[in-house]
Amino acid sequence: MRLTEKDKEFLERLHDLMDSHDLSVELRIGRPSHMVLKGTYGEKIHKTFRMTRQGVRWRFQRLFNEVYVSAFATILFIEKMFGTQLREHAVRIGKERYEARRQAAGETLQMAYTIARDK
Repeated sequence: MRLTEKDKEFLERLHDLMDSHDLSVELRIGRPSHMVLKGTYGEKIHKTFRMTRQGVRWRFQRLFNEVYVSAFATILFIEKMFGTQLREHAVRIGKERYEARRQAAGETLQMAYTIARDK
C-alpha cells in the first residue's frame, strides 16, 4: 500500500511532535499487540494536524498498525520462502525509488515557482 501525500504530511508533523516530546508511541502487549499514540491531545495537536483527535487516532492506527506492520509481515513471508539473500536488492531498489520521487517532487516545486514568478 502506498502512502498518500496526506499520510506523508501526517508523519512529518508526528515526527516533529515526537521530537518535542508532546507525543510518543508505545506498544500494547496482547493478542494481537499493537502500537498506540500517547500524549496530550490538546489544542496544539488539533492545530498541528488540522484534524480532530479521532482523525489523528484513525490515521495513526492505519499507518502504524496496518500499513507498517503489513509491510513487515510481507517481508517476513517472502524471506521465509526465499531467504534473506534478496533483501539487499530490495533495499537498494527502495532507496532508488525514494530518491527518484524526492527529485521529481523537487523539480515539480521548482517548475511551479518559476511559472508563478514569470506571471
